[in-house]
Amino acid sequence: MSNPDRQPTEVTCDGREDGRHGPVVLPSRDVPLGGPRAMLVRRSLPQRERSLIGAWCFVDHYGPADVSTTGGMVVPGHPHTGLQTVSWLFSGEIEHRDTTGAHAVVRPGEVNLMTAGRGIAHSEYSTPETTTLHGAQLWVALPEAHRFAEPGFEHYAPPVVDVDGARVLVFLGSLLGQVSPVSMHTELVGAEVTLPAGGSLDIGVDAGHEHGFLCDTGTVSVGSATAKPGEIVFVPTGVSSITVEAGDEPTRLLLLGGAPLGEQIVMWWNFIGRSHDDIVDYRERWQQARETRGGGEHDDFGPFPDAWEKTLPAPELPGLRLRSRG
Repeated sequence: MSNPDRQPTEVTCDGREDGRHGPVVLPSRDVPLGGPRAMLVRRSLPQRERSLIGAWCFVDHYGPADVSTTGGMVVPGHPHTGLQTVSWLFSGEIEHRDTTGAHAVVRPGEVNLMTAGRGIAHSEYSTPETTTLHGAQLWVALPEAHRFAEPGFEHYAPPVVDVDGARVLVFLGSLLGQVSPVSMHTELVGAEVTLPAGGSLDIGVDAGHEHGFLCDTGTVSVGSATAKPGEIVFVPTGVSSITVEAGDEPTRLLLLGGAPLGEQIVMWWNFIGRSHDDIVDYRERWQQARETRGGGEHDDFGPFPDAWEKTLPAPELPGLRLRSRG
């Protein structure tokens, strides 16, 4: 998914944030995805209070949205650098194409992970059969040692397991005895957990990891912190067991965790770099790639799929120099 903001601001995400306070609720804000009817997404990461959970740096939650009203997902070809995208659906389908040649359909309960590395471009469109679209789009920042990795695409359908009455699908990392084979460049965990009304689940976790619990339906509570749909309960490092509780309704959530990144990153539009100069370079390269359809001699974003009739132009850079803080 592309960041739809036509005047994106620089976001400096500090992997060295003080994470000792928690659990706390991270609220979300509504962001129009774009298009004439502008499907709204609820963005809970990054934000002023916290910009990273482990290496997770971007969390959008959307739906359930009536495609006949919102127009669904219509995101033409656009670039990414320095990150991995994780697409997870609860309902509907999204057609994915990218410049590695991958062409896939994202379906509920199946993870599609795209590694941007040095540069990739992809498109996302809800399928004609989709009437309701509901899911999450997640980004993971690649560490310095791997941010120029070769781009790639992976698909995995995790098994559904019952753990003490909870329905669990582990799509990244290892949790509750389940292990995902999907490639990672930092220590990460990602899982869907569904609890019955009034239910709870004790989860053994790595005490060196930060964790976030993104509420999809119902409410999710950790200690005294309770999140409603689109919000995250953040739990800092230092705990080896976390109990999540549902309210009066069945609750579905995404567990997102990982080792603190320990690095500062600069995010602007769909790019992750380490400096203003990185972002300027990525933007210039993308604009050039749009002219050649990714067929230039030194183009890291191509070649473009034949099916692409148009691509998204990069927004104008802000007048101020983007810089890292810390």
